Amino acid sequence: ARLGCAVASTGVSACEMLAGVDALSFGGTKQGMLGGEAVVFLKPGLGPDYPYHQKHAMQLASKMRFTAAQFEALLEEGLWIENGRRANAAAKALEAAVKDLPGVRVAFPVEANAVFARIPVPMLAPLQAETFFWPWDERAGLVRWMCAWDSLPEDVASFVAAIRRLGATRPASAG
Repeated sequence: ARLGCAVASTGVSACEMLAGVDALSFGGTKQGMLGGEAVVFLKPGLGPDYPYHQKHAMQLASKMRFTAAQFEALLEEGLWIENGRRANAAAKALEAAVKDLPGVRVAFPVEANAVFARIPVPMLAPLQAETFFWPWDERAGLVRWMCAWDSLPEDVASFVAAIRRLGATRPASAG
């Protein structure tokens, strides 16, 4: 779903990254499209019956040309990779902004557009009231903060300000 972020992060081509992959889900919405996901079959002979199954499962949208036009614009000149680059940069900016805040500990290296951090458990609910994110392990205060292709520096600053305002002053549990 986040192939553009992965390609932008690693610097390898999509072809190199997908070596040995039979099929994948290309998440157009997460790459900047208004709506659209694609199942991409890379192994010859794997998907000839797929159109039947897609229609049978009521997953065939009418006016597919509008979805196809979005894919064309996204893929044509590498916009999907540039969008991944922007999402990754926002995650790096978020990591830099929170890594020295008291009570916040970045749990894993930031490799793409996700920041996993530990925050004080009592801070989870108030911070989620400010903005949406998923707790990864609620009991340990481990959270997953995702940055998107349209994340702006102001978004990162606002989120960090909310963390400061809520007073991440206690060390996060080692969990």
